[in-house]
Amino acid sequence: MTARTCEICGVALQPRGGRPAKYCSDTCRQRGHRRHRQPVARLEGLVGRDRDLSKLRALVRSNRLVTLVGPGGVGKTRLVLELVNGDAAARLVELDSIADAEHLLPAVAAAFGADERGGVTMIDALVRATGERRVLLVLDNCEHLAEPCALLVDELLKRCPGLRIVTTSREALRVPGEVVYRVGALSLPAPNAEDRAELLRSEAVQLFLDRARAADPDVELTDENALVLGWICRRLDGLPLAIELAARRAGALSFDQILGGLHVQLLTDGARTAPARHRELAAAIEWSDRLLDPAERVVFRRLAVLAGGFDLAGATAVCAGEGIEADAVARLVCNLEAKSLVVRMRDTGRFRQLNVIRAYAFDRLVESGELTMVQNRAVDWLVRLAGPVCGTLVLGEELGRELCREQENLAAAVACTSGEPEVVLAVALVRCWYRQGQITPARQLIAEVLERVPDSESRGDVLSLSAVLACLQGEHETGAPLAEEAVRLARGRGCPDGLANALDARALALLCSGEHTAAVASYRECLEIVESRGRPVDAAIARNRLSWALVQSGEVAAAAEVLADAVEVLRADATPQHLPAALHTEGAIRLGTGEWDVAEAAFTEALRASTLSSPFSLYSMEGLAVTAAASGDARRALRLAAAVARVRETSQRPPEVYWRRVVGDAITQARGRLSSSAVTAAETSGRRLRGEELVAYALNSDRDGPLSPREFEIARLVAAGRTNREIAARLAVSTGTVATHLNSIRDKLGLRTRTRIALWVKESAFRDVTA
Repeated sequence: MTARTCEICGVALQPRGGRPAKYCSDTCRQRGHRRHRQPVARLEGLVGRDRDLSKLRALVRSNRLVTLVGPGGVGKTRLVLELVNGDAAARLVELDSIADAEHLLPAVAAAFGADERGGVTMIDALVRATGERRVLLVLDNCEHLAEPCALLVDELLKRCPGLRIVTTSREALRVPGEVVYRVGALSLPAPNAEDRAELLRSEAVQLFLDRARAADPDVELTDENALVLGWICRRLDGLPLAIELAARRAGALSFDQILGGLHVQLLTDGARTAPARHRELAAAIEWSDRLLDPAERVVFRRLAVLAGGFDLAGATAVCAGEGIEADAVARLVCNLEAKSLVVRMRDTGRFRQLNVIRAYAFDRLVESGELTMVQNRAVDWLVRLAGPVCGTLVLGEELGRELCREQENLAAAVACTSGEPEVVLAVALVRCWYRQGQITPARQLIAEVLERVPDSESRGDVLSLSAVLACLQGEHETGAPLAEEAVRLARGRGCPDGLANALDARALALLCSGEHTAAVASYRECLEIVESRGRPVDAAIARNRLSWALVQSGEVAAAAEVLADAVEVLRADATPQHLPAALHTEGAIRLGTGEWDVAEAAFTEALRASTLSSPFSLYSMEGLAVTAAASGDARRALRLAAAVARVRETSQRPPEVYWRRVVGDAITQARGRLSSSAVTAAETSGRRLRGEELVAYALNSDRDGPLSPREFEIARLVAAGRTNREIAARLAVSTGTVATHLNSIRDKLGLRTRTRIALWVKESAFRDVTA
């Protein structure tokens, strides 16, 4: 006769009279009773999971096996308990206390009251107990028994037609017919969100406040703590267990103190009645760590140096070696994703570790003694990636995107290296920040690098970059000597790429100080060098910068000739800020030649090609204000100008002197067409426009005036008594083009004669003045 063992701990049981014992002690008996029972309602409410519950209910109704998969602490158990709450036919088996496979079947059988009396096997007794009834079995926490759970589930589904099974695990069971539902983190507020209404739309914020008020009923979301609460929830990646544990500290700590102390070790003191893995976040992660095989565990901890996420190339660069084969890394990363220790980012296809999981892995990396080795690998890989950034006028789009994806990893690598690698990584990081308009931190880092590595081989490139950044913040007096030193170094070293960079920086400093002739000369020399290097995108960008300098010098025809086909080159292949810049130059040229329609089209395309945070979105909208003023749409011009002026004031991004004058002249013209009350009303409504609403208004073709800028100009010339031939000569277009525009004007206004068009122009001007 086979000796019986305790169903919980596996200890051999002493023979007793009567019914065979199942447990070795009262403690194991209590755990056993908790393990297989009907689900009961939780005292704490479920927050932020309405959509998940709705989807899961639909899945469970239409599928016999559904597995909830996600990292520890994401709320799988809590969600499944809510899912089956009130279902009398549901049976819950909690598997966290089952140490090995041989105790799995007895635990499930016990949930249905099945046993081996009568000479039947345990599995047969379980099948007989379920029969053909519609029964729901919940297996919670299957990951450490994934294979035996898979075998048991497969057998039960085949033999019990009325049985449905829901499991929770950190990886799928991989059973035929299994539907995997990935439980994600709670929704997060936008970065740096401060508006309370916006924050309260975040599920993570809702959960934090709910649990914080349980610890301290006086906790409130205020204007003062709103930003910090958003940061807390984002740092915790919306992970429910982490948020609940942090929120429990609200009774003793301020939000600032909670944020400052966020670490795996702070996130402790969960509910005493919860399973041990749910009382501390570290315990939840450690549970998953223990289930990894040795190679997975090594890769898991080494990935912790990649704070900004990673692709498979980055993972291989830092993880391969010292027992890990390079061609095995991809498989091991996918294993970690399957076990919910790595998350794939759907928008980019990259991977990352959630912050709290990465903090745990980083601690394990330090304990292993591998930290320095792995950090050095990360630095070497990023230096190879960033090598081309020194000595190039611009980043190519592909390299630029790749470096910006590694921005956080670059920042971490800069902090742990020195010497020439630090310079290369710092230049790459600064160029990423430059693309995003983060000028102040970029200048600060460049200044620190110049001080720490004064004799770098790339000093000229660093000086050029530093000069450009200073000019962008209106400090051309600071930038000019830096650029001059960069030119001197590049000429002395005979480095054409470095010289092109330095000349470009010097030209910008000269342009900002109003020395247009000298700036044009510097840009021309830069262009000659770049064109000789056979890089068409760099040449197109250099052409645009020279053209812009010529516009400011009043040489509009020369500017148009230089710009030529540069816009088409940049349309085909350019970084996000360079096409809008060239389109803005094109628009400015057309303003100078009086081609209002062409200018409006260029500014509109520039705005569509810009991001909302790009400075060229402001320049483009100001350009549209100028064309609106030229077409007689004074109210639109004033609204746009006032809206952009408010953005410039709050962001401290003033326009260049030349452009400020262009916009100012147009707005003076627009104000002269309206009464003082109409001017005030238009500018007040403009200042209310924000963000996407402002961009939508700027792009909106349904404006106050029915005519395009070019059509309005022709209508004004008609009102002045000019013939088609005279209008064509004035605008440098053909008489056929004038006739086409006149037909459009007649159709839009419903007026068939030149006299009626002239009356409409005069009435329109009178309405504007008296409004």
